[in-house]
Amino acid sequence: MTKLKLAALEDDKPVKVSFELPADVHRQLIAYAEILARETGKPVSDPVKLLPHMIQRFMATDRGFAKARRQHGTTPT
Repeated sequence: MTKLKLAALEDDKPVKVSFELPADVHRQLIAYAEILARETGKPVSDPVKLLPHMIQRFMATDRGFAKARRQHGTTPT
């Protein structure tokens, strides 16, 4: 079993954001979604829905970001 950084997705009220991905990143995102679906047994209807979870995971594990937030007194909302 592959150890992915993301787990099964939870339902949450989204905020609409629009941006473009390079084609290679989109292909990798599709591949990630396919592997995640196999690992969790839950199909990913739209690989783009992984992006907020990936960004959240990235920020949660970025030590420099956490340190800067502590130094500047910012807290998560």
